[in-house]
Amino acid sequence: MQTQAHNGKAWPPGSATWLRTASAASGLLLVLFLLLHLAGLALAPLAPQRFEAYAAALHRSAWLPAAELALLAVALTHLGLSLLRAAANRRAAGNTAALRSRRTGPLAPLAALAARSQVAGGLLLLLFLALHLAQLRWPRPAAGAELAALAAVLASPWSLALYLAAPLALALHLFHGGEAAHRSLGLLQPANASAIRAAARLLALLVGGGFLAVTLALALPAGGGA
Repeated sequence: MQTQAHNGKAWPPGSATWLRTASAASGLLLVLFLLLHLAGLALAPLAPQRFEAYAAALHRSAWLPAAELALLAVALTHLGLSLLRAAANRRAAGNTAALRSRRTGPLAPLAALAARSQVAGGLLLLLFLALHLAQLRWPRPAAGAELAALAAVLASPWSLALYLAAPLALALHLFHGGEAAHRSLGLLQPANASAIRAAARLLALLVGGGFLAVTLALALPAGGGA
């Protein structure tokens, strides 16, 4: 097993394995949240009244503050572990070149871009999360006013630009991260590599494209709450 470097020294194999496993597990938990969040958010342009009822019921839930704190902890943990892994990979001689050399096929340039942009994309998503919470969580919109608050946020060109960039960064993050997570957990084998890679790329398209489509639908003059 190849060791990774830390402050000019090699990472012990056990530490490198722990980093990969914890990063993959935290990433998979975030993907689960994103799927649930997208399912609820998709109601906004499709069924505005159902969305308002869903949002009001969710915000009244006693468990929501604890769930939000846990989610924030998972997101920060994933970012921290990703930064540690990126630093280790930069110090591991030949590691990045080896990863690039294995990329073939028509999507190879996109796969390479997705791999190189993991840290930058993660930081952009963290910036988006901070702004999103400041705009729509503290303070939280009143019951029945969720769509109006969303429309007000998206009326700002700067906010809209970030709300459009975030799904693209998320799609790139999942394009690479879905496959990388399975590899880190030891689930990626030659027999299933193609299927896992295709599923990860489909997930990236559906999740990133889904959030992008909802944002565009709400930003249009005829969008919910506009």
